[in-house]
Amino acid sequence: MRRLLLLSLGLQVLLLGRCLEFVIDGEREDEASDFRDHRERQKRATVTSEEEEDFMAVRGDNITVKSYKVESRITSRFAHTTYKSSVVNSGSKPQSIGFNVHIPKRAFISNFTMNVNGITFVGSVKDKVVARNLYTKAKSRNKAAGIVRTNSQDMETFKTEVHVPPGSNIEFELHYQEMMQRKLGFYEHTLYLQPGRLVPTFQVDVHVYEPKGISSIRTPNTLGAQFSDLIKVNSSADKAHVVFKPSLQMQRKCETCTDSAIDGIFTVIYDVNRDSNAGELQVSDGHFVHFFAPSKLSPLPKNIVFVIDVSGSMWGVKMKQTVQAMQAILDDLTMDDHFAVIDFNHNVRCWREDLVAASPIQIGDAKNYIQNIRPSGGTNINEALLRAVQMLVRASNQHLIDPRSVSMVIFVSDGDPTVGEIKLSTIQRNVKRVMREDFSLFSLGMGFDVDYDFLERISMENRGVAQRIYGNHDAAEQLRTFYRQVSSPLLRQITIQFPEDSVTDVTQNRFDKFFDGSELVVSGKVLPSESTKLTSIISAYAASLDINLVTEADVSELDMQLAKHQHSFTGFAKQMWAYLTIKQLISERSFAPTAAKKRKITQRVMALAVEHQFVTPLTALLVESEDATERLLADSPKDPKKGCCSTLSGPTPVQFVYQPPPSWLQLSTQAPLHEVKESTVEEITLTQGVNLVDNDPHFIIHLPGRSMTVCFNVDSKPGDVLSLVSDEGTGVAVNGQLIGSKKALKNKLRTYFGVISVYYQPQGASVTVGTDLITLTDGRNNNSFTWGATVDVTQDGVRVSIVKDSHVNVTINNNIQVMVLLHRVWKKHPVNVDFLGIYIPNNNQYSPLVHGLIGQFSREPEVRVYDVHEGLDPLKKEATMEVKGSRLLVTRYAQKPDCEHELLTVVVDCCC
Repeated sequence: MRRLLLLSLGLQVLLLGRCLEFVIDGEREDEASDFRDHRERQKRATVTSEEEEDFMAVRGDNITVKSYKVESRITSRFAHTTYKSSVVNSGSKPQSIGFNVHIPKRAFISNFTMNVNGITFVGSVKDKVVARNLYTKAKSRNKAAGIVRTNSQDMETFKTEVHVPPGSNIEFELHYQEMMQRKLGFYEHTLYLQPGRLVPTFQVDVHVYEPKGISSIRTPNTLGAQFSDLIKVNSSADKAHVVFKPSLQMQRKCETCTDSAIDGIFTVIYDVNRDSNAGELQVSDGHFVHFFAPSKLSPLPKNIVFVIDVSGSMWGVKMKQTVQAMQAILDDLTMDDHFAVIDFNHNVRCWREDLVAASPIQIGDAKNYIQNIRPSGGTNINEALLRAVQMLVRASNQHLIDPRSVSMVIFVSDGDPTVGEIKLSTIQRNVKRVMREDFSLFSLGMGFDVDYDFLERISMENRGVAQRIYGNHDAAEQLRTFYRQVSSPLLRQITIQFPEDSVTDVTQNRFDKFFDGSELVVSGKVLPSESTKLTSIISAYAASLDINLVTEADVSELDMQLAKHQHSFTGFAKQMWAYLTIKQLISERSFAPTAAKKRKITQRVMALAVEHQFVTPLTALLVESEDATERLLADSPKDPKKGCCSTLSGPTPVQFVYQPPPSWLQLSTQAPLHEVKESTVEEITLTQGVNLVDNDPHFIIHLPGRSMTVCFNVDSKPGDVLSLVSDEGTGVAVNGQLIGSKKALKNKLRTYFGVISVYYQPQGASVTVGTDLITLTDGRNNNSFTWGATVDVTQDGVRVSIVKDSHVNVTINNNIQVMVLLHRVWKKHPVNVDFLGIYIPNNNQYSPLVHGLIGQFSREPEVRVYDVHEGLDPLKKEATMEVKGSRLLVTRYAQKPDCEHELLTVVVDCCC
């Protein structure tokens, strides 16, 4: 959507007998009509490439731009950006000098100041009506001119002019704030640099601070080859500083040129470290932010109906690029996906009457069908969208699609309806009426003839998003990029909750879908408490999994870290909460069912915007001289009602309900068996009836019927796989793979369990526990979790409960349990490595067929130790142990509290 930023300035300042005139005005809230007829919609302004080329950051004749500086401070994905410029009117006559800045559409201006020949104008955000009244009182001359036009894919233009006498010095300074959005696995921060002239002091600084650490950062050079070595990146684990500081000579297009070669977008792309699928919970300044971006999960199956406009206006390049994009998109579908293609002009045609599986044959046939489309005729949007939704409903009712799959309509059009129902508000109501709660609509508007505001609203109301595809760019690549953002759904029905009485004023915490490479963000206020920790609880549905995750954060640690960093944005959490809240309230306002509800939301938006100094569609920036006698007004008017509707981008309003943590969390977060960095078996307090394997690997087997504990070690080498439990009757198997220490100690390389695998063959499910990841597979899907969060997962009769940095409980059909304990050691330890221990209760309900190193003891076999005699070591007697008819030479040595007999065997029931 094109959101207009207007700066309304009317001022007459007497200085040295001359006038300084600031002239800009914009549309009032009540000047926008509710509806435009079809003729008016056809008159939408388009932006030409010539207009883009005509843009200059500082405009004027015979002026000297002494400096142009841009600084961004990004802390925890929240950016505060400042543009500064110092200009002198070097001419002999009064003239207007303009200061222009492209800013991201999603950003809020937070301040604008000017200093004109020593007179300083300072900005403050106020209620728009109050600001206009104050401005009117100070205005001595009635001048007005509209000055803002959007002319970039993701940018909008802030423009202002000041009319000054010769010799005047002017300093401009603009501030704006925005939350970084993660797309396709990265955050992208863009700064528009087009000074239009050579500048003696030109500098760009981007400071990034991410508490969890920066995993990657890069600055693709889009400014030209001559600047490739001038962009410097200095980074450490959690900080980065990107600087671009070309000298005057370096800015020239050629050695003798007087024109600047700096003309384009300066981009910083980065991502952060993530040690947990539960996300990153940060607390600062009495506010919290939860970033949720899980990975290593199997994608959910998709059901997609592609709805393509093939009316006459799509003829030529638009259709060619759409076909190119569709060829690549169809190739990206998987065998688990289902799809259909609908093309429409004044008629609606279906390639297939129902969804079909995305087999190579069907994909090839669909590509041929699309290749042969010839655009012509009118545009019947209403019937095309209704037909698409009906196709999804029919497939769902007939159980043709996976109940956990994600169903969506991807709608591509370049214009307004001309056939059938043409009233946009009616089309919107019709689609909303038939669309199910678990379906989504994604809209792509080709060019500027389409009513993008309508696409944005109808998509947002149906749990999707809209994007404009620009004809003067590579439209095919834009279509493919958009599809990649929604092509890999990982989760459905995500809820992020907090313990009762711990937080308040929480932003949207329920989300319909999560797509790989994106990020969900929830923010709120932290209530006073004696606790030093804040906990968040996430629940969601994945492919064949029901997931619950828990993470926590210290409520004061981050503030101490921020205080140590010079370029961090210390108020980021508070501002991010306000940013998200205002965006969501503006969205909710556009859907308000009554005027009273709309007024209530309006009042809250204005109060928050004034408190946090954001220029929104409902507030204005009043720029005053120090004595408040001279005033300028900058505002972003309310959503101009284009077509049937308009809204700022933001999530659909939801009802926030907070419940106590689920029972599984209370059960699984009890104190672990031990909390030591390097434990040995001797340090573990055992519950009677539990068999365990720990350390090198040391087996302790309880035989309660004989009141006896048998302990033994297994002498194997790294890489060997030991069969711990194998039960063909229940289909359960437990194996352990050995790893070795970093080096031998006393000529012996110690071995430990590095991987424990639990298999449940009837469902084809397995759980593989390593020292870094816990992975669940079912033959088709692979889902991995780190040790960094408490997680509870249910899949086909298998429940996996991970307690953060402690242990994993695996329960199969509620009658077989296995617990794997994590042992962490000092990372730089010269010998020891991280390893696992395994604990299996005696009351597991195996079948009579069970065997394995531990399984063979489940039914209390006859264990007889005899022929005890002196060994080579006088402290260790030798004997013979007989188990299930097998005789083993063993060594008995110092008893331990849990062991009546402690024996050493060479190899016992080892499968490699």
